[in-house]
Amino acid sequence: METKVLTAHVPLPLAEKVDEMAARLERSRGWIVKQALAAWIAQEEERRRLTLEALADVDAGRVVDHKAVQAWADSLDTDDPLPVPH
Repeated sequence: METKVLTAHVPLPLAEKVDEMAARLERSRGWIVKQALAAWIAQEEERRRLTLEALADVDAGRVVDHKAVQAWADSLDTDDPLPVPH
């Protein structure tokens, strides 16, 4: 696989944690950084997918009225909570 060198300045405490993790896992610093970067990118891609899905729901009118949600949330402290609004 082709690779590309990326350079980043990170705070010293973070760099030290990367080094500690690399030593504990018996992996290289580069391996740790690649794993962290891949996980972060996957998380951000999922966040974007979920945001676009939510916006599509809003555009299609698939929303729950704020007042209904507030009334439900307020009822959770009572002896007779309301059903979850749909």
